[in-house]
Amino acid sequence: MRVAIIGGGPAGMAAAFAAATNGATVTLFESNEKLGKKLFISGKGRCNLTNDSPIENHLSNVLANPRFLYSAYHAFSPKDLMDLVESAGVPLKTERGNRVFPVSDKSSDVISAWTSLLKREKVEVRLRDKVFAVNTLGKGFLLRSESGEHTFDAVVISTGGITYQATGSTGDGYDFARAFGHTVTDLAPSLVGIRADLPRDLAGLSLKNVELSCLQNGEILYREFGEMLFTHSGVSGPIVLTLSAHINRCDLSTLSLSLDLKPALDAETLDARLVREFTASPNKSLQNVMPALMPRSLIGLVLSQAKIAGNRPCQSITKLERRALVSTIKSILISPLGFEEFNGAIVTAGGVAVSEIDPKSMMSRRVRGLFFAGEVLDLDALTGGYNLQIAFSTGYLAGLHAANA
Repeated sequence: MRVAIIGGGPAGMAAAFAAATNGATVTLFESNEKLGKKLFISGKGRCNLTNDSPIENHLSNVLANPRFLYSAYHAFSPKDLMDLVESAGVPLKTERGNRVFPVSDKSSDVISAWTSLLKREKVEVRLRDKVFAVNTLGKGFLLRSESGEHTFDAVVISTGGITYQATGSTGDGYDFARAFGHTVTDLAPSLVGIRADLPRDLAGLSLKNVELSCLQNGEILYREFGEMLFTHSGVSGPIVLTLSAHINRCDLSTLSLSLDLKPALDAETLDARLVREFTASPNKSLQNVMPALMPRSLIGLVLSQAKIAGNRPCQSITKLERRALVSTIKSILISPLGFEEFNGAIVTAGGVAVSEIDPKSMMSRRVRGLFFAGEVLDLDALTGGYNLQIAFSTGYLAGLHAANA
């Protein structure tokens, strides 16, 4: 059985390995000069390989079509992935949130491990060989690439999404899928910053232990606690990225964001804190007392939303104004304008419709011998190693069945 793998990211490498270990003659086509180029920058270069937790936890962190992944995860589980990488000479460690990294903190070590596994299984890796077209040819397939035309019995498309396009994720897989009659659901950037019209002097400000909520018609849709960052164009950081994954297919004009600077304090406790600050410095201006409560760069925005002049002495602040200040500190309103571009997103939401893919094999329900794996599918998850595990698991299952197609 001659199997072609298009794309040498985590899904493609796993597919190539599984197909080769099951007796197929495998050729992996990669347009870049090396394998795993996007994997190289994952986890800020440390490679959050997977999450050392039960499969059910993984699926609970998958936002789109988690049930589709049952067979893939049982075919190649997080433990299977960890054992395989360690067997290839890369010791792993588990950090906060069960995130798994190489002990060396070098993503290049993980890529080297997979490269050696493919070499061991005699996979032909064709670097700098971009595939331009895939067509059926009799019961097989004809691939046209930079090196010419090639025939195969089965094909696995694992070309990734359209994020970090410099790494080769340019959306080719969606075009291949459409050419075979597959549906590609609407694409959206996920795990990405949110653009907002905010004071420029906030850029670079990082906040810890805050809570960011997304509201629609006054109702809280999602709420995240942790760290966030103000950027030159809006907001980012861990809780913003997570929130973006939940709302990236919503009409942002119907949503608002609410930032609670003091989530550990209820309104009554925070009001008592203000009373103490104001009583201790009655003649000081409000803006000169506020640094005890928040970073200086936030003071202008808070006072503006509370509609209180910052040059007023604390002793002049009325009870009603104090309550308005408490309310604002507990709910700074941010109007989202949109998401940062795909190129700045960690993953692509949307993709090849999984209803047209057999979850037990990753084979197309439309074209026998054609398989899809990884980010090209309509599958995406939260941060924590879950997206890479999706890629490795679906890739492995696709390669396993491609070898016997």
